[in-house]
Amino acid sequence: MSKRDLVKQASNARSKKASKGELVPRSPDDKDESAIIDDTAESLEYNDRTGEITESNRIVGLIVFIFVIGAFIYGGLQVKKWLEDEQQLPVQKVIFSGERKVLVDEQMEAFIRENEKGSFFALDVNEVHKLLEEMPWVFRASVRKRWPSSLHIYLVEQQPVAIWNEDLLLNTQGEIFDGGKVDAELPLLFGPGGSEKTALAGFNAMESLLSSTGLTINALFLSERFAWRVELSNGIRLNIGRQKFIDRLQNFIDIFPLLKSQNKAINYIDLRYDIGLAVGWQENDKKDQEITENND
Repeated sequence: MSKRDLVKQASNARSKKASKGELVPRSPDDKDESAIIDDTAESLEYNDRTGEITESNRIVGLIVFIFVIGAFIYGGLQVKKWLEDEQQLPVQKVIFSGERKVLVDEQMEAFIRENEKGSFFALDVNEVHKLLEEMPWVFRASVRKRWPSSLHIYLVEQQPVAIWNEDLLLNTQGEIFDGGKVDAELPLLFGPGGSEKTALAGFNAMESLLSSTGLTINALFLSERFAWRVELSNGIRLNIGRQKFIDRLQNFIDIFPLLKSQNKAINYIDLRYDIGLAVGWQENDKKDQEITENND
Protein backbone atom coordinates (compact mmCIF):
# COMPACT_ATOMS: atom_id res chain seq x y z
CA MET A 1 0.00 0.00 0.00
CA SER A 2 1.40 3.37 -1.00
CA LYS A 3 1.75 6.46 1.09
CA ARG A 4 -0.92 8.23 -0.94
CA ASP A 5 -3.45 5.44 -0.22
CA LEU A 6 -2.81 5.65 3.51
CA VAL A 7 -3.31 9.42 3.52
CA LYS A 8 -6.51 9.03 1.56
CA GLN A 9 -7.87 6.37 3.96
CA ALA A 10 -7.11 8.54 7.00
CA SER A 11 -8.78 11.58 5.45
CA ASN A 12 -11.93 9.62 4.62
CA ALA A 13 -12.10 8.29 8.18
CA ARG A 14 -11.94 11.80 9.64
CA SER A 15 -14.58 13.07 7.24
CA LYS A 16 -17.01 10.32 8.23
CA LYS A 17 -16.60 11.06 11.91
CA ALA A 18 -17.03 14.78 11.35
CA SER A 19 -20.26 14.26 9.35
CA LYS A 20 -21.69 12.28 12.24
CA GLY A 21 -20.91 15.04 14.66
CA GLU A 22 -18.32 12.95 16.50
CA LEU A 23 -15.39 14.64 18.12
CA VAL A 24 -12.02 13.17 17.49
CA PRO A 25 -9.92 13.78 20.61
CA ARG A 26 -6.32 14.74 20.07
CA SER A 27 -3.73 14.11 22.72
CA PRO A 28 -0.83 16.46 23.05
CA ASP A 29 1.50 13.44 23.09
CA ASP A 30 0.07 12.02 19.94
CA LYS A 31 2.03 12.47 16.80
CA ASP A 32 0.64 14.30 13.95
CA GLU A 33 -1.51 12.02 11.89
CA SER A 34 0.41 12.75 8.77
CA ALA A 35 3.66 11.85 10.57
CA ILE A 36 2.22 8.48 11.61
CA ILE A 37 1.12 7.86 8.07
CA ASP A 38 4.58 8.80 6.86
CA ASP A 39 6.21 6.36 9.30
CA THR A 40 3.87 3.56 8.29
CA ALA A 41 4.49 4.14 4.62
CA GLU A 42 8.24 4.29 5.12
CA SER A 43 8.08 1.04 7.09
CA LEU A 44 6.24 -0.70 4.26
CA GLU A 45 8.68 0.67 1.71
CA TYR A 46 11.63 -0.54 3.89
CA ASN A 47 10.16 -4.04 4.12
CA ASP A 48 9.66 -4.09 0.38
CA ARG A 49 13.28 -3.05 -0.17
CA THR A 50 14.50 -5.62 2.36
CA GLY A 51 12.86 -8.41 0.40
CA GLU A 52 14.54 -7.30 -2.79
CA ILE A 53 17.96 -6.95 -1.14
CA THR A 54 17.78 -10.45 0.47
CA GLU A 55 17.07 -12.09 -2.89
CA SER A 56 19.98 -10.26 -4.47
CA ASN A 57 22.33 -11.31 -1.66
CA ARG A 58 21.30 -14.90 -2.15
CA ILE A 59 22.24 -14.83 -5.82
CA VAL A 60 25.53 -13.07 -5.14
CA GLY A 61 26.38 -15.55 -2.35
CA LEU A 62 25.71 -18.49 -4.65
CA ILE A 63 27.99 -17.04 -7.30
CA VAL A 64 30.75 -16.46 -4.75
CA PHE A 65 30.33 -20.00 -3.37
CA ILE A 66 30.64 -21.54 -6.85
CA PHE A 67 33.70 -19.43 -7.54
CA VAL A 68 35.39 -20.48 -4.26
CA ILE A 69 34.67 -24.18 -4.88
CA GLY A 70 36.04 -23.90 -8.40
CA ALA A 71 39.16 -22.18 -7.08
CA PHE A 72 39.72 -24.95 -4.52
CA ILE A 73 39.32 -27.65 -7.18
CA TYR A 74 41.69 -25.93 -9.56
CA GLY A 75 44.21 -25.31 -6.79
CA GLY A 76 44.01 -28.93 -5.66
CA LEU A 77 44.64 -30.19 -9.18
CA GLN A 78 47.63 -27.90 -9.55
CA VAL A 79 49.09 -29.04 -6.21
CA LYS A 80 48.55 -32.72 -7.17
CA LYS A 81 50.26 -32.13 -10.50
CA TRP A 82 53.18 -30.45 -8.76
CA LEU A 83 53.54 -33.23 -6.18
CA GLU A 84 53.57 -35.87 -8.90
CA ASP A 85 56.16 -34.06 -10.99
CA GLU A 86 59.39 -36.02 -10.70
CA GLN A 87 61.38 -32.90 -11.61
CA GLN A 88 59.92 -30.95 -8.68
CA LEU A 89 60.19 -33.61 -5.92
CA PRO A 90 62.44 -36.45 -7.10
CA VAL A 91 63.57 -39.42 -5.03
CA GLN A 92 67.12 -38.27 -4.45
CA LYS A 93 68.48 -41.26 -2.50
CA VAL A 94 67.80 -44.99 -2.54
CA ILE A 95 69.45 -46.54 0.51
CA PHE A 96 69.88 -50.33 0.76
CA SER A 97 70.60 -52.32 3.91
CA GLY A 98 70.86 -55.98 4.83
CA GLU A 99 73.58 -58.54 4.13
CA ARG A 100 74.20 -58.90 0.40
CA LYS A 101 76.73 -61.04 -1.46
CA VAL A 102 75.27 -61.23 -4.96
CA LEU A 103 72.91 -58.26 -5.25
CA VAL A 104 74.49 -55.02 -6.45
CA ASP A 105 73.02 -51.76 -5.10
CA GLU A 106 73.65 -49.70 -8.24
CA GLN A 107 71.95 -52.24 -10.48
CA MET A 108 68.92 -52.50 -8.20
CA GLU A 109 68.55 -48.71 -7.97
CA ALA A 110 68.72 -48.37 -11.75
CA PHE A 111 66.12 -51.15 -12.07
CA ILE A 112 63.77 -49.40 -9.63
CA ARG A 113 64.11 -45.97 -11.29
CA GLU A 114 63.51 -47.47 -14.71
CA ASN A 115 60.34 -49.32 -13.74
CA GLU A 116 58.85 -47.05 -11.05
CA LYS A 117 59.06 -43.47 -12.25
CA GLY A 118 57.52 -40.56 -10.38
CA SER A 119 58.09 -38.07 -7.61
CA PHE A 120 58.68 -38.86 -3.97
CA PHE A 121 54.93 -38.54 -3.25
CA ALA A 122 53.77 -40.41 -6.34
CA LEU A 123 56.09 -43.40 -5.81
CA ASP A 124 54.12 -46.46 -4.62
CA VAL A 125 56.18 -48.43 -2.07
CA ASN A 126 53.94 -51.48 -2.57
CA GLU A 127 54.83 -51.58 -6.25
CA VAL A 128 58.53 -51.21 -5.43
CA HIS A 129 58.23 -54.05 -2.90
CA LYS A 130 56.55 -56.27 -5.48
CA LEU A 131 59.16 -55.37 -8.07
CA LEU A 132 62.03 -56.27 -5.75
CA GLU A 133 60.62 -59.61 -4.64
CA GLU A 134 60.27 -60.62 -8.27
CA MET A 135 64.07 -60.46 -8.56
CA PRO A 136 65.53 -64.00 -8.33
CA TRP A 137 68.12 -63.25 -5.66
CA VAL A 138 65.77 -61.29 -3.37
CA PHE A 139 64.19 -63.53 -0.74
CA ARG A 140 62.41 -60.78 1.23
CA ALA A 141 62.25 -56.99 0.93
CA SER A 142 60.99 -54.12 3.08
CA VAL A 143 60.43 -50.69 1.49
CA ARG A 144 59.59 -47.36 3.14
CA LYS A 145 59.85 -43.66 2.38
CA ARG A 146 61.67 -41.21 4.58
CA TRP A 147 61.04 -37.48 4.38
CA PRO A 148 62.03 -35.47 2.50
CA SER A 149 63.36 -37.42 -0.48
CA SER A 150 64.85 -40.83 0.31
CA LEU A 151 63.74 -44.43 -0.17
CA HIS A 152 64.98 -47.01 2.36
CA ILE A 153 65.07 -50.68 1.36
CA TYR A 154 66.01 -53.61 3.59
CA LEU A 155 66.84 -56.82 1.74
CA VAL A 156 67.18 -60.47 2.69
CA GLU A 157 69.20 -62.20 0.01
CA GLN A 158 68.57 -65.75 -1.14
CA GLN A 159 70.84 -68.37 0.43
CA PRO A 160 71.32 -71.26 -1.99
CA VAL A 161 72.08 -74.61 -0.37
CA ALA A 162 71.84 -76.90 -3.39
CA ILE A 163 71.50 -77.06 -7.16
CA TRP A 164 68.13 -78.45 -8.21
CA ASN A 165 67.95 -80.61 -11.35
CA GLU A 166 71.14 -78.96 -12.65
CA ASP A 167 69.48 -75.69 -13.71
CA LEU A 168 67.86 -74.07 -10.66
CA LEU A 169 68.94 -73.22 -7.15
CA LEU A 170 67.33 -74.36 -3.93
CA ASN A 171 67.22 -72.04 -0.90
CA THR A 172 67.11 -72.88 2.81
CA GLN A 173 63.29 -73.04 2.72
CA GLY A 174 63.23 -75.63 -0.05
CA GLU A 175 62.12 -73.05 -2.62
CA ILE A 176 63.61 -72.98 -6.11
CA PHE A 177 64.82 -69.82 -7.86
CA ASP A 178 66.65 -69.07 -11.07
CA GLY A 179 69.88 -67.60 -9.76
CA GLY A 180 72.18 -68.66 -12.58
CA LYS A 181 75.58 -70.14 -11.86
CA VAL A 182 77.18 -69.74 -8.44
CA ASP A 183 80.81 -69.89 -7.46
CA ALA A 184 80.25 -72.05 -4.39
CA GLU A 185 80.39 -75.83 -4.68
CA LEU A 186 76.87 -76.93 -3.88
CA PRO A 187 75.44 -80.45 -3.71
CA LEU A 188 73.26 -81.65 -6.55
CA LEU A 189 69.67 -82.57 -5.78
CA PHE A 190 67.42 -84.26 -8.32
CA GLY A 191 63.72 -85.01 -8.07
CA PRO A 192 60.29 -84.64 -9.68
CA GLY A 193 58.57 -81.27 -9.74
CA GLY A 194 57.03 -80.33 -6.42
CA SER A 195 59.34 -82.56 -4.37
CA GLU A 196 61.89 -79.83 -3.57
CA LYS A 197 61.01 -79.53 0.12
CA THR A 198 60.95 -83.30 0.60
CA ALA A 199 64.31 -83.71 -1.11
CA LEU A 200 65.92 -80.94 0.95
CA ALA A 201 64.52 -82.32 4.22
CA GLY A 202 65.90 -85.76 3.40
CA PHE A 203 69.24 -84.29 2.40
CA ASN A 204 69.57 -82.36 5.67
CA ALA A 205 68.64 -85.42 7.74
CA MET A 206 71.19 -87.61 5.96
CA GLU A 207 73.93 -84.97 6.16
CA SER A 208 73.40 -84.70 9.91
CA LEU A 209 73.60 -88.46 10.29
CA LEU A 210 76.75 -88.74 8.15
CA SER A 211 78.59 -86.00 10.06
CA SER A 212 80.09 -88.59 12.42
CA THR A 213 81.81 -90.33 9.49
CA GLY A 214 83.33 -87.23 7.93
CA LEU A 215 81.47 -87.99 4.69
CA THR A 216 79.15 -85.62 2.86
CA ILE A 217 76.60 -85.98 0.08
CA ASN A 218 77.68 -84.84 -3.37
CA ALA A 219 74.42 -85.75 -5.08
CA LEU A 220 70.99 -86.91 -3.99
CA PHE A 221 68.39 -88.51 -6.27
CA LEU A 222 64.70 -88.81 -5.44
CA SER A 223 62.78 -90.92 -7.96
CA GLU A 224 59.18 -90.56 -9.10
CA ARG A 225 58.32 -93.30 -6.59
CA PHE A 226 60.20 -91.36 -3.87
CA ALA A 227 63.04 -93.84 -3.60
CA TRP A 228 66.32 -92.40 -2.30
CA ARG A 229 69.77 -92.74 -3.79
CA VAL A 230 72.86 -90.74 -2.84
CA GLU A 231 76.43 -90.34 -3.98
CA LEU A 232 78.92 -89.63 -1.21
CA SER A 233 81.98 -87.43 -1.26
CA ASN A 234 84.26 -90.50 -1.47
CA GLY A 235 82.46 -91.77 -4.57
CA ILE A 236 80.40 -94.51 -2.93
CA ARG A 237 76.84 -94.75 -4.19
CA LEU A 238 74.13 -95.73 -1.72
CA ASN A 239 70.87 -97.25 -2.90
CA ILE A 240 68.54 -96.61 0.05
CA GLY A 241 65.03 -97.21 -1.31
CA ARG A 242 61.73 -95.68 -0.24
CA GLN A 243 61.19 -96.87 3.32
CA LYS A 244 63.08 -96.24 6.54
CA PHE A 245 65.84 -94.34 4.78
CA ILE A 246 67.24 -93.03 8.08
CA ASP A 247 67.45 -96.51 9.61
CA ARG A 248 69.03 -97.90 6.47
CA LEU A 249 71.59 -95.13 6.34
CA GLN A 250 72.39 -95.83 9.99
CA ASN A 251 73.11 -99.45 9.02
CA PHE A 252 75.67 -98.20 6.53
CA ILE A 253 77.31 -95.97 9.15
CA ASP A 254 77.53 -98.88 11.58
CA ILE A 255 79.22 -101.19 9.09
CA PHE A 256 81.34 -98.58 7.32
CA PRO A 257 84.42 -99.06 9.61
CA LEU A 258 84.41 -102.76 8.71
CA LEU A 259 84.15 -101.98 5.02
CA LYS A 260 87.07 -99.57 5.25
CA SER A 261 89.23 -102.34 6.65
CA GLN A 262 88.77 -104.35 3.47
CA ASN A 263 91.48 -103.88 0.90
CA LYS A 264 88.92 -103.21 -1.81
CA ALA A 265 87.35 -100.15 -3.36
CA ILE A 266 83.59 -99.93 -3.06
CA ASN A 267 81.46 -99.04 -6.07
CA TYR A 268 77.99 -99.09 -4.49
CA ILE A 269 76.11 -100.38 -1.47
CA ASP A 270 72.51 -101.56 -1.66
CA LEU A 271 70.75 -100.91 1.64
CA ARG A 272 67.28 -102.10 0.58
CA TYR A 273 67.31 -105.07 2.90
CA ASP A 274 65.67 -105.58 6.25
CA ILE A 275 68.76 -107.43 7.43
CA GLY A 276 72.20 -106.79 6.01
CA LEU A 277 73.26 -105.06 2.80
CA ALA A 278 74.85 -105.78 -0.57
CA VAL A 279 78.22 -104.34 -1.57
CA GLY A 280 79.38 -103.83 -5.14
CA TRP A 281 83.17 -103.75 -5.31
CA GLN A 282 85.20 -101.94 -7.87
CA GLU A 283 87.42 -103.99 -10.12
CA ASN A 284 90.34 -101.58 -9.78
CA ASP A 285 92.75 -101.51 -6.85
CA LYS A 286 91.90 -99.55 -3.73
CA LYS A 287 94.38 -96.91 -4.89
CA ASP A 288 91.83 -95.75 -7.48
CA GLN A 289 89.35 -94.86 -4.74
CA GLU A 290 90.36 -93.90 -1.25
CA ILE A 291 87.77 -94.84 1.31
CA THR A 292 88.73 -92.73 4.27
CA GLU A 293 87.18 -90.04 6.36
CA ASN A 294 87.15 -86.76 4.55
CA ASN A 295 88.77 -84.34 6.96
CA ASP A 296 89.54 -81.62 4.44
